[in-house]
Amino acid sequence: MDGRLTAFALARGGVFTSAEATGLGVEETALRRARAAGDVVRVRRDAYVLGECWTDAGPEQRLAFRTRAVLRTRGEDVASHQSALALHGLPLVDLALDVVDVLGGSTRTRSAGGLRVHPRGDVEHVVADGYRCVPVAFALAQVVVRSGVRAGMVPVDAALHSGRISREQLGEALGRVAGRPAQVLRAESVMARCSALSESPGETLTRLFLVDAGFVLRAQVPVGDDDGLVGRVDLLVEDRVVVEFDGAVKYGGADGREALVAEKRREDRLRALGYAVVRVTWADLEHPERIVARVRRALAGLSASGVATTVS
Repeated sequence: MDGRLTAFALARGGVFTSAEATGLGVEETALRRARAAGDVVRVRRDAYVLGECWTDAGPEQRLAFRTRAVLRTRGEDVASHQSALALHGLPLVDLALDVVDVLGGSTRTRSAGGLRVHPRGDVEHVVADGYRCVPVAFALAQVVVRSGVRAGMVPVDAALHSGRISREQLGEALGRVAGRPAQVLRAESVMARCSALSESPGETLTRLFLVDAGFVLRAQVPVGDDDGLVGRVDLLVEDRVVVEFDGAVKYGGADGREALVAEKRREDRLRALGYAVVRVTWADLEHPERIVARVRRALAGLSASGVATTVS
């Protein structure tokens, strides 16, 4: 792989175009060899990503790489929808991450070869990660309106939690984008259920499933006993069941064992206060009905015995 091309691409977010490679003296045959060796990845005609960047990237990062590469071939186009959110570094779930959305010169939305071009209209743009894209709030509104509440809620919560947007900015953007009655309903649902308190996509999805099931809950609730603060629990359902989301938690090694012991002590203190504890993982989110059932069992167990339990 040509060192100058690698340095050029790294300075531009890991991407380059075939024209840029030619300008640096890399011939088409050399580019084909680099593709065959996995040194570069072609994500669309004339649009490339360095293999070293692509290999280690997760789905959201790969969408960001795709978007940067495509934009380098598209002149004045502006990234939109989840492509813009990927450039803004927000988490994405339940969305197609192999198609790049842009606002361009098309008079109507057109899709071809992993690219979806929307009419530009009068939408303003910002620069994120060195590339042109719609503002965070507008991209969030686009995703909510097109892809629904669950897909929109995760990046909305993340943007609110990080202070990237305010509820007022989100509401204004949704008002601009939502037109048809179904879109307005989606916008209203997101505004009613979004939260700046959520600290992870898993917490957001867990909360959404439980609220949809009719539970009354609070997020990030501080709980204390006679010895002081036990901790802030992710979700407190009906003021009786603690629901904690465990992401990629690892308990290996000495530090992991200490973390596991500390977590066990924390749960013991919560149970001593009369709470039941339900722990949720990413695997559980594939079956939300099971989470709902476990919370219902925990509430029923407390009502029947008055003794807190841990539900796994």
